[in-house]
Amino acid sequence: MDRTPQCDAVELRVHGISGVTAERILDHPIVVRVAGDAHAGFFRPRPASGAAGGATAGVAVEAYRWGSLTAGAAVRTASMLLLLPFMLSNLAIWLRPPGRDRWGLLGMLCRLLAGTLTSTFVLAIVGVALDLVGWQCVPYPGCRASRPYLAWLYALPSGPRLALLSVVPLLALRTVWAIGARSARAFEGFGPSSAQPLSGARTESLADASFWHDEQTTGWLRQVHVALGVGTLNVALLAGVSPGGVGAPGHLALFGMAVGLLVVGVVLLSLPTPANPAKARRVLRPLWAATAGVTVLCLISAVLAGGAPSGSGKLPGYEGAAAGVVAAQGVLLVVLTVVTYVRQRAARGDDRPPLRGLGTPIMAAASASVGAAFTATLVYRVADVLDHGDIPDPIRPDSPTVGPLDPPVAYWWAALAGLAALLIGAAATSATLLLTRRRRRGLAARIIERDYPDVPAEDASRLRLVREAIARSRLTEELGPVLIAFLVIASLGLATVAFDVIGIGPTQLAARLGGHGGALAVLAAYVTDAGVWVISLLVICLMVLGFRAYRSSQTRRVVAVLWDLGTFWPRTVHPFAPPCYAARAVPELAKRITGLTARGPVVLSGHSHGSVLAAATILQLPPSVLARLSLLTYGSPLRRTYARLYPAYLGPETLCDLGGRIGWRWRNLWRDTDPIGGPTFPRAPGTASPCADPAAGDVDIRLRDPRSLAIDPADTVPPPIERHWPYHTQPAYQVAVRELIDRSR
Repeated sequence: MDRTPQCDAVELRVHGISGVTAERILDHPIVVRVAGDAHAGFFRPRPASGAAGGATAGVAVEAYRWGSLTAGAAVRTASMLLLLPFMLSNLAIWLRPPGRDRWGLLGMLCRLLAGTLTSTFVLAIVGVALDLVGWQCVPYPGCRASRPYLAWLYALPSGPRLALLSVVPLLALRTVWAIGARSARAFEGFGPSSAQPLSGARTESLADASFWHDEQTTGWLRQVHVALGVGTLNVALLAGVSPGGVGAPGHLALFGMAVGLLVVGVVLLSLPTPANPAKARRVLRPLWAATAGVTVLCLISAVLAGGAPSGSGKLPGYEGAAAGVVAAQGVLLVVLTVVTYVRQRAARGDDRPPLRGLGTPIMAAASASVGAAFTATLVYRVADVLDHGDIPDPIRPDSPTVGPLDPPVAYWWAALAGLAALLIGAAATSATLLLTRRRRRGLAARIIERDYPDVPAEDASRLRLVREAIARSRLTEELGPVLIAFLVIASLGLATVAFDVIGIGPTQLAARLGGHGGALAVLAAYVTDAGVWVISLLVICLMVLGFRAYRSSQTRRVVAVLWDLGTFWPRTVHPFAPPCYAARAVPELAKRITGLTARGPVVLSGHSHGSVLAAATILQLPPSVLARLSLLTYGSPLRRTYARLYPAYLGPETLCDLGGRIGWRWRNLWRDTDPIGGPTFPRAPGTASPCADPAAGDVDIRLRDPRSLAIDPADTVPPPIERHWPYHTQPAYQVAVRELIDRSR
């Protein structure tokens, strides 16, 4: 129940990323929740305990703390590391260029790439359970020695053994489904505001009432991805148990049904999500029945295959399947890059596009690379354990009593590509920092000359610190070449899998290029081993971070920074991605603001990423509420980051529309030392306002940081360099709140 006392004016603060406490938002030691719940709530200082820090006279201060939506539950935060590739693939589509996605081509390519990630995930579990354990390890005495948990599988014929082990990929698929569903429970019951009608289909505008309502899209994609994952398992199982190959009599028809299930899944991913729920159910029910039926038939076929010998080498068909999926990712990534670049060239804008407009393929390449790293680490580390510590090596043959225990060659290529991406990325980052250092320092020097024209000699060292802080804050705009280099290396790395398709691994290629000496092949083998270990160590560090997040609330908040940025947008590409917390935060904020504006004027105060939530909320509110609402942002990345990376959704046109909706009752505080925030409507001297309304030129208020270089007579140290936090301690903050309140009355 709302225990908020009646008041005239309210300042509602919304925090940024990393899940800070309500006490820090209000700058007050004693707070009480007045609305919401343990996941996300509204807080005020306890009555009779004093005012909040930075409060304006006559204005009540309230805080909305949403950080527990991503960093509250230990199990939810830690388990989300498993979903990192899926989250990155879902984020890719939101970085697309502005303009209409003609024929839905970009969305289709992103959904297809997300489908390959599901197949990659299932193939990784198939590689461990069916290939390494069931096919390569169990038949060999040296591998199953001292392992009673594997020895009993030797008594089973290969067909029933593989059928039994097929339960493991099915359980893994169900686990990632359950993680996303369990995490979404905190967001249930927060649908669109009743003040705006739901549209029949999703639009590209954040003002659409159904924009954050992704349950229907997620439900559709979830069923399709389950069909893809199960279909991948069925094809791998049939290829392993079919005597004489998949074309043998009695297996060809069933194999065709399993492949047909994959084709249907690919076709459904190529089509947009049905807007009519009844139509979606008419498609999904037969798909679900066909998936279950084909899976049961495949398991029965494996059991009836009986005692077909395992033979030697890898599970039949598994090498080709792993290489084929990675090669498909490479093709999709190339096509996505071309289409995105063409769309970016067609879109017109005043700003120079960051990353040359290739944000979508860069994020897609990151999702494929992280997925390949997870897969290679899982398969190789399990092979290492089964080999009793002997790492599988391309040039060292395994003992006949141990078995081959060789993962697919495609993962060797993936390891080499990952090592190359790390080395070249590190080199590109170092080069960028060095090449831009002089220009960034020159810009900082000009700012210092303007802010501190007469500096005594004793303050020279302090002046250098300020200059370095301003120069470092400009690094955000300089990382574009690094990401472009990553896209090129990732694309080339996926392209190398074409060698695996024709049966050539890294050492074989090196041997052919190096002649008869074999030195180049040995070098390639050790470089590949190093790549596998480097990638494995990175993934293991992520797992350790996940364990720490389970044990430590402080580490949990650090991990939550990634989820705060990556799960802001709805799930429209991959259904196993972590749920969108804005699906609760935006409607909840809108409902609270509607209630507060019925009593008096409200200033919605957003810090950092909280300003993005504030902007999304205002776009959802009706005019009757906006008439008494104002906006105060500080340390805001709205223009500096979001308008440039997400121009189709938070571009300059959207920001101008946002200001017009609230009658330009908007102030934005920013500092040159802030590495995240910046002006919302920047313009060069002598140029026109970026919006048609000249009031946009009054939005941004620049704050000098530090306020002074000299030590105040009443203090013992000079004013600190405040950078990104705090803002509410400066007088300009209270002046802005007072002005906005007066204009809203």
